[in-house]
Amino acid sequence: MKIDNIEVFVSCPGRNFVTVKVTTDDGVTGLGDATVNGREQAVVAMLQEHVIPCLIGRDAHGIEDIWQYLYRGVYWRKGPINMAAIAAIDMALWDIKGKVAGLPVYQLLGGKSRKAVGLYAHANGETIEQTLANAEQHVRNGFGAVRLQSAVPGLDVTYGVLGDKKDYFELQGNRPLPPEESWSTPKYMEMIVELFAEARRRLGNQVQLLHDVHSRLTPIESARLGKLLEPYNLMFMEDASIAENQDNYKVIRQHTTTPLAIGETYNTIWDCKDLIQNQLIDYIRVAATHAGGITALRRITDFASLYNVKLAPHGAPDLSPVCFAAHMHLDVWAPNFGVQEFVGLGNEQLQQVFQHNHQVHDGMVHVSDAPGLGVELNEEAALALPYKRSYLPVSRLEDGTMWNW
Repeated sequence: MKIDNIEVFVSCPGRNFVTVKVTTDDGVTGLGDATVNGREQAVVAMLQEHVIPCLIGRDAHGIEDIWQYLYRGVYWRKGPINMAAIAAIDMALWDIKGKVAGLPVYQLLGGKSRKAVGLYAHANGETIEQTLANAEQHVRNGFGAVRLQSAVPGLDVTYGVLGDKKDYFELQGNRPLPPEESWSTPKYMEMIVELFAEARRRLGNQVQLLHDVHSRLTPIESARLGKLLEPYNLMFMEDASIAENQDNYKVIRQHTTTPLAIGETYNTIWDCKDLIQNQLIDYIRVAATHAGGITALRRITDFASLYNVKLAPHGAPDLSPVCFAAHMHLDVWAPNFGVQEFVGLGNEQLQQVFQHNHQVHDGMVHVSDAPGLGVELNEEAALALPYKRSYLPVSRLEDGTMWNW
């Protein structure tokens, strides 16, 4: 069974998505997600100019060889654009293999390790009261784990809290340029402990609480925050600090027992190797789209299991339902699965473009038994929603210094 055609669809059902469709000479199709938020067209060029021409006529069942060909077969390895292109092809080939076998992808990985995939919901608000009211609603809806993000008093905008803005496109203003946001660590520190103290008082001790620092703090500031939050027993503190220098997490780890999670911007196993094998983190948050697909994420998952690190894939709204499906199949298989980020199944347009049968009940996803990944692309709906250039914000300290967004 040979690869006969590969198409790239760029659509905007609320957010921009880059979707790859691989078709074999037998007419079997598979889908992959290649979205890199704010750099979508760079991946399109990578696929159309450099990847697709090399794959036509190759054996569609040769997933491992194709992965190695695309990774080892180029001099310029790694990087988000390259790995997203590899990921999309890889997902599509797993989708095809499942359809040919008549089995869902999780069965090809080795079968289920659990009956369903546990999720954590997002509770955001302009105030602590609003955040906790939203958290209480998630708990009433059956979620046992909730991420809390609240606006920081004194800052115009806070990560995770869009307020009256519906999406990032509105933040661009009249020009398609990155919006700029200010950051103050002292103002944040003043708010964050109050948020979790009140959360435990209102939600009790049985609900798992999480928080995303989004790399705003230096390692010693993250260490201090982790120590301050220890009484509130977080499931994990995410992206406490940038870890391009992976030794940063040694500083954090030696000062706090609050569990640590990181990885959503990582592209290969090498980005997280030292953090995992030195047991400096507790959850690895790589996304299949950005880290080389199902083949690569399975390898990272197995490596992490040797060091008691759990899988908690990134689940932001810029990852398409194809990536979400890939995560569901990996999550239900992985013996060291921890929790899956969940921001909902998307708006009506998104559900028209990507058709699937994900069932969410009581804070868990019951993975579809449809062959392959279980997602189909409505090409007509996708083409009716053209790409719109957009960027994520950039961040500056209050004195104007560029900072981590």
